[in-house]
Amino acid sequence: MTGGRTHGGRVVTLTANPSLDRTLALPGPLARGGVARLGASSTEPGGKGVNVARALAAAGADVVAVVPADRTDPLVTALTALGLPLLTVPTGTPVRTNYSLTEPDGTTTKLNEPGTALDEDTRAALGAVLTGAAAEARWVVLSGSLPPDTPADWYAELVRAVRPTGARVAVDTSEAPLRALLAAGPDAAPDLLKPNAEELAQVAGTTEAALLADPAALRAAVRSLHAGGVAEVLLTLGGDGAVLSTADGVWSARAPRTTVRSTVGAGDSSLAGHLLADLAGAPPAERLQRAVATGSAAAALPGSAVPVPHQVDPAAVVVAPGLSGLAPSPDPVAAAGRDVP
Repeated sequence: MTGGRTHGGRVVTLTANPSLDRTLALPGPLARGGVARLGASSTEPGGKGVNVARALAAAGADVVAVVPADRTDPLVTALTALGLPLLTVPTGTPVRTNYSLTEPDGTTTKLNEPGTALDEDTRAALGAVLTGAAAEARWVVLSGSLPPDTPADWYAELVRAVRPTGARVAVDTSEAPLRALLAAGPDAAPDLLKPNAEELAQVAGTTEAALLADPAALRAAVRSLHAGGVAEVLLTLGGDGAVLSTADGVWSARAPRTTVRSTVGAGDSSLAGHLLADLAGAPPAERLQRAVATGSAAAALPGSAVPVPHQVDPAAVVVAPGLSGLAPSPDPVAAAGRDVP
C-alpha cells in the first residue's frame, strides 16, 4: 500500500488515557540502583489509541483521534504539528508522561504515570464525541488503559453506544477493563479484540508460559472469546509472531528477523496494519501478514515511532493455516506485540 488516502472508510480512535511518551536510551542493561549516562532521548505524543492513529495516518488512512485533553496541552500541540485530525474534550489538567527505558538489545522497561481521573461529565462528553464521529467511520478503536476511578465497564458501555452507528469496533486493553468487557455479554463484544499472550492467559485463568506451550490451550482460550461474541481475535505474540482467528478459520505467522530498537507501540502498529489491510478489502491471511509486518517494522524504530509504508514488508511474513506458522524460529528475535497500555 502506498501513500495517499486509503479507500474504504474512516477510522476513529479513542485514547481515554493519553500520554507524552518520553523514551530514554540506556548505554547497556538496566542496573537497579546504578547510574546510567543516557544516549539519545525523545518525546512523542502517545497512548495506545494515539499510536494506532499515528500509524494509520503514516500510511495515508483517513483517521480521527479522540482524546481528553486541553487545546493547549503539549500532547495536542504535538499531534496538531503532525497533522493528525483531532477531536478533544477539555479536562483542565495536563496529560500524563510515560517513560520508556530502552536497552541496546531492544529490551524496554516502561514507567507509566496513572493519568488524570475523568469525571462523569467528561466521560459523557467523550462518549458523545466518539459516537458522533463513529457515524462516519468504518472502524472505531478503543485502546489502552482507563484513567483512575473510571468504571471498569466503560469500554463495554462505549461498544454498546457505538454499535447503532454501524461502525465496527476494535478493542485493545488489559486487566480489569478487559475482564469487564468480556463479562458484559455479547451485546458489548467487540468486532475485533487484540490481546497479547499475557492478556489472553489472564482471561483464560492460566499463565503465559503454559498457554504458549500448549496449542490446545491456546485454541481453547481463543474459542472462549468467540463464544462470548467477539468476531475476530488478533493475538500478538512478540517475536513469536501473531494469530488471527475469525469465523472463516485460524491463521498464524512468525515475525520476520528484526533488529529491535524499541517495542513501545509495536502492538499498536500491528493493530493499525490489520485495519489498513481490512480497509483495502484484504482477506484474513493478508490482514495478519500486514499486521505482523507493520508491528515488526515499528519494533525496528526508536521510541514509539511508527513506520511509513516503505518500511513495511508484508512479503517477509509467511502466513500458514492453523497454528503451524508459530513453529519455533532457528534465530528468534523480539518483535511486535508486547507493549504496555
